[in-house]
Amino acid sequence: MKKVYLDYAATTPVHKKVKKAMEPYFSDNFANPATLHQFGQDAKIGLDKARKRVANFIGAKSKEVIFTSGGSESDNLALKGVFFKLTQNKDFTPHIITSAIEHSAIINTCNFLKKRGAKVSYIKPDKNGLINPDDIKKEINKNTTIVSIMHANNEVGTIEPIKEIGKIIANVKKNRQVNNNDTPIYFHTDAVQTLGHIPINIDDLGVDMLTLSAHKLYGPKGVGVLFVREGVELEPLIHAGEQERERRGSTHNTPGIIGLAKAIDIADSEMEEEKERLINLRNYFLQEIKNSIKRVQLNGHPNKRLPNNLNVTIKGVEGEALLMSLDEAGIAVSTGSACSSTRLIPSHVLMAMGMSHLRAHSSIRFSMGKYTKKKDIDYVVKQLKPIVKRLREISPLK
Repeated sequence: MKKVYLDYAATTPVHKKVKKAMEPYFSDNFANPATLHQFGQDAKIGLDKARKRVANFIGAKSKEVIFTSGGSESDNLALKGVFFKLTQNKDFTPHIITSAIEHSAIINTCNFLKKRGAKVSYIKPDKNGLINPDDIKKEINKNTTIVSIMHANNEVGTIEPIKEIGKIIANVKKNRQVNNNDTPIYFHTDAVQTLGHIPINIDDLGVDMLTLSAHKLYGPKGVGVLFVREGVELEPLIHAGEQERERRGSTHNTPGIIGLAKAIDIADSEMEEEKERLINLRNYFLQEIKNSIKRVQLNGHPNKRLPNNLNVTIKGVEGEALLMSLDEAGIAVSTGSACSSTRLIPSHVLMAMGMSHLRAHSSIRFSMGKYTKKKDIDYVVKQLKPIVKRLREISPLK
């Protein structure tokens, strides 16, 4: 049976060149880079080069790059780190602004902090999943300390106006200085989905913190980055040694970090060409689905979207049933975020966009990648048509 993987937004296979770059750090340069002997220093040379490569890719300084275990830890460190630092020995109630369509790593962290006294505002998007910067501006008050808006949504692919939001935050900082308000305000974005697909520059975006993850970029699982602009103070979540300038304890995952840097190196050289290829493939895919199946509707912004993301509602079909039927045909897709795929409830993203339960339950996400070919899309469309016909005949959804 032919197999087609269309769940690249959940994770990607490790690139062969990435694997090769990592291999020496499992056995030859295996030592702890925090040690002072030559074995450790040899490993540290690779670690330092990787840190510089990551920093250069996003326009940061090497000392502003914190290596973590992945996107979720980076998101947690950004929000909890600022919250706990600001509330140490202070009678202060931080206010956090985020969106209603964030990844669960942000949503659940905000829920955690609410229980510990934080005030949280959730900005709703428009019907295309786009956040209005003016809505954020209206929510900012004298206690607002964190604004966290994802660079692009992991489910529907909508790219958010981070640069415009960054300008708003910059103006708030200036006004607070003029008015002698010493409450800091930091802007964080989760850029896990955009890494390798569209350019990321921390100054252009105007962010103080930014989250990255290797396994979305043909790198290994279990390694990520939190960019923290110089001057932003964080309370560590992991207290151990002096790693990461005492901002994140624990022995470095040196092979994983080397793999992340190599994945970034590859993406940097291929991004523009691959972006164009995926956009053409995505648009072809959507047109072929609409030509073969009636009552199909695109979810997310029609233009401001990730090149590899195609989220559609196929009316009259239940999403989980469609996923399982496609899986039987050797096709891997998703009904939403991989972190919540075991729960048979409507996507919080689609619901926040104003969709009905019925439409949200009838939605499916196809996400393409480096190894997706036109012949794979043709195979999926060919399999999809009879599957949808069969499911519509037995489904109570209309």
